[in-house]
Amino acid sequence: GDPSVWPYHNFINGARDKAGNWVQFAPKLKSAGGNFDPNEWAQLFADAGARFAGPVAEHHDGYSMWNSRVNEWNSVATGPRLDLLRLHADAIRAKGLKLLVAMHHCYNFTGFYQWVPAQSTTSLKKLYGQLSFADEQQLWYDKLKEVIDGYQPDVIWQDFNLSRLDESRRLAFLSYYYNQAVAWNRDVVATYKDGFNTRGEVVDFERGGPGGIQTPYWLTDDSISSSSWCYTAGIGYYSLNAMLHSLIDRVSKNGNMLLNIAPMADGTIPSGQRSILLGIGDYLKRFGESVYATRAWAIYGEGPTQMGGGSFTTPRAGTNTDIRFTRSKDNTVLYATVLGWPGSTLHITTLGANRINLSNLASVQLLGSSAGQYTTLPNRTQDGSGLHISMPSSNAPFSAPAYVVKLTFNGQIPAPGSGGTPTGYVRIANATTGLALDSGGNVASGSNLKQWNWDGSTNLQWQLVDLGGGWYRIVNRTNGMVADSWGNTANG
Repeated sequence: GDPSVWPYHNFINGARDKAGNWVQFAPKLKSAGGNFDPNEWAQLFADAGARFAGPVAEHHDGYSMWNSRVNEWNSVATGPRLDLLRLHADAIRAKGLKLLVAMHHCYNFTGFYQWVPAQSTTSLKKLYGQLSFADEQQLWYDKLKEVIDGYQPDVIWQDFNLSRLDESRRLAFLSYYYNQAVAWNRDVVATYKDGFNTRGEVVDFERGGPGGIQTPYWLTDDSISSSSWCYTAGIGYYSLNAMLHSLIDRVSKNGNMLLNIAPMADGTIPSGQRSILLGIGDYLKRFGESVYATRAWAIYGEGPTQMGGGSFTTPRAGTNTDIRFTRSKDNTVLYATVLGWPGSTLHITTLGANRINLSNLASVQLLGSSAGQYTTLPNRTQDGSGLHISMPSSNAPFSAPAYVVKLTFNGQIPAPGSGGTPTGYVRIANATTGLALDSGGNVASGSNLKQWNWDGSTNLQWQLVDLGGGWYRIVNRTNGMVADSWGNTANG
């Protein structure tokens, strides 16, 4: 109801709701007769194939899930009276996973509580983000410092509005975190949505990802639920194939995925979410060599299903004509993951004779139903339309959400274009006007393209770089930049 009548801190301190029921955030450990078991959670994450995991240590609400000295609104002093971050951190690391800590606390004082009445005490002002801006920024930093010192996270993930902070504060956080990592002799990662850059941190796309390969590495945070980030009555879930195929697509484009799950308030993880997680884990257990420790290849994939293209792009299941590529770290193995059984012949158009020279291709194998099992695929032909590989049968020999073909080379994987792809420049002319596409010369990123009379200028010359699947990057000769739609789908 109205926050002036039933304030948010009632959930923390406990209060009666409109029906007279006692309401309080206070999950109990199984050992204390409750349903919450952080060790069971960590085992589920490991079984899901995750390599890192961790809790939201503080969301927009200003409630710290650790034993905070700078914030009395925490889970040790109130509510469950448990150091939830410590319980998760110890359980997750016991399973050999990296610890990620998610912090959303910048929005606490930059917009989340905009409808809450002015509070009367300093303590309540702290919870509701109503301290002075200088004090709020100091608190933002102090909370991060506590998490770094107390829990040594391998990854600190932060939500949006960091750009609203003074740059000196942002840099102080990075400096402290990275210097502590040197003292720990460990690699760490900081992620961001705004306020930093890719020269020292990893950019995060909320519920999405780029349409093509993006350098350097990037991350997406997505949810297992199509309707919510947290547990709600009637919550809906994406399908296993949508979640898994999205993961495969993101890895093929140089990305990683942070997958949010939505436990119930008592610490129970619903069976619908467990099924999806275990389905992903089963796939990664069998075919993980095509995902773990791999790199994006020069081309991410081919096929009709376009995934990504920015933030808030829905996970989609692919088809048996959608292929995503990854490569081994040493660049001698190319994995082609087909998002469905292709039938008796797998056609890979990206590997056509006019695009790539496969003379050093040593073997082609189908990854089997169990890890370490392989079926050799000796019958293959290459022509201008692609590489054509004879599969064991027209029907799938085993059930899987996707199938992986492993191409091993003598030496390095050939670069696309080695089979005769044109590397020269072309004029792109409009059929109605006859005018040529013009970059404008040495202009800033984001400048408009235009039409111009053909005069042989390099401003009007373009290179078509084959990305596979019928898609091309259009690169200008003068400035080396690419034609970009900016994601605008409107006419004009």
